[in-house]
Amino acid sequence: MPVIDACIGKIVRLVGNFRLVAKDERLQERLDYFCDNVKVNTSGYSIGTFITTYLDNLLTYGKAVGEIIIDSQSGELSGLANADSTLLRVKKGKSPLEARYFLLDSSNEIELTHPERILCSMLSESPKNPEGVSLLRGLPCFSGLLSKIYRCIGQNFDRVGNVRYAVTYKPSSDIGDRAFAKERAQQIAKEWADGMNSARSGCVKDFVAVGDVDIKVIGADNQIIDTEIPVRQLMQQLISKLSIPPFLLGLNWSSTERMSTQQVDILTSELEYYRRILTPVIRKIGKTFLALEGSDSDLEVVWSNINLQDETELAKARLYKAQAEEIELRNRKTREEAGYEDTILAQR
Repeated sequence: MPVIDACIGKIVRLVGNFRLVAKDERLQERLDYFCDNVKVNTSGYSIGTFITTYLDNLLTYGKAVGEIIIDSQSGELSGLANADSTLLRVKKGKSPLEARYFLLDSSNEIELTHPERILCSMLSESPKNPEGVSLLRGLPCFSGLLSKIYRCIGQNFDRVGNVRYAVTYKPSSDIGDRAFAKERAQQIAKEWADGMNSARSGCVKDFVAVGDVDIKVIGADNQIIDTEIPVRQLMQQLISKLSIPPFLLGLNWSSTERMSTQQVDILTSELEYYRRILTPVIRKIGKTFLALEGSDSDLEVVWSNINLQDETELAKARLYKAQAEEIELRNRKTREEAGYEDTILAQR
C-alpha cells in the first residue's frame, strides 16, 4: 500500500541526523571524515546512508543486518554493507548473551566466522519472537480489505467511464417484420457497431433505425457504493499502527491544534525509541574505526533535535530562565540597597 510505504519513509527521515563525538578531541577530525566518506554498499557514502537503509530494513522485516568491511591487507575499515535480513538466522550461543549468526544458502545454514563484524538489530525482540517483529505485523488483513475496495472502485469507474449498451429490436405483429426480423437485427447491430467504432476515432455518427428499437445503458440503474467511511476506518487502523499523524501524510481529517500537538509528542516518543535501537550500532561502527586507528578513546552519538518545535521549546526555556535570573538579580540588588540604607539610618 502506498500509504504504508509513505509512513515508513517518513519515519526514516524524521529519525534525523546524528554526529559521532570522540572523547579525545584530537581524533574528532579523522572521525568526522570517516563518517562523511566511508563507502556504503556499491555506490553510497557516509554512515548516514548506511543507517537509513538499516532502519528501513528494521521497520519492514523486524530485523536489520549489516557488516563492517575490513581490508585484509591494510587492516583498515574500508566500508559498510547492508545485508539481506531474510537470509540471516540468529541463534543463542553458549550463554544467553552470546549470539551466533548463520547465513542461509539454499537449504543449508553456514555459520559466519567473524561475528564481531556483524551489525544486527531486532525490533520488539522477545523470547517468543527472538528475531524481532516487523512493524507491518497485523496490517495484511486491513491492507487486503483496502485493496479489494480500491479494486472495486476501479471496476465501477471503468464501467461508468466505458459504457456498455443493450440494443433491443422488437418486431411488430406485421408478417413482413417478423419474416425479416433476423436481417434487420443484424443490420442494426452492424450500424451500431460502426457508430461506436467511429466515436472512438473522434468521428460522430447518428444512429437511425426503423421500428421499435430500445437502447439502454447496461448497469445504469446501479449506484456506486459510498466507500468513504470504510476506507477511512481502514486507513485509521493502518496509520495508528504506524504512529504517523495523518496531517503528515496529507490526510485532511478533523483535528484540533491541541490534538496535533499531542500526535507530534507521540511521534517524538516513537522516534526516540528507534534512536535507542540505532545508537549501539552507530557506536560500534565508530569504536571499531577508532580501534583500527590505534585508539581506545570512547565516543558518544549526538542526535539532532527531531523537529523545529523542539528548538522553539528550548529557546523559550532559555528565555524564561534568563528572565528569571534577571528578576532574581534585580531583587537581590534591591534588597542589598535597602539593607545598605537601613544600615546608614541606624548609624545616624
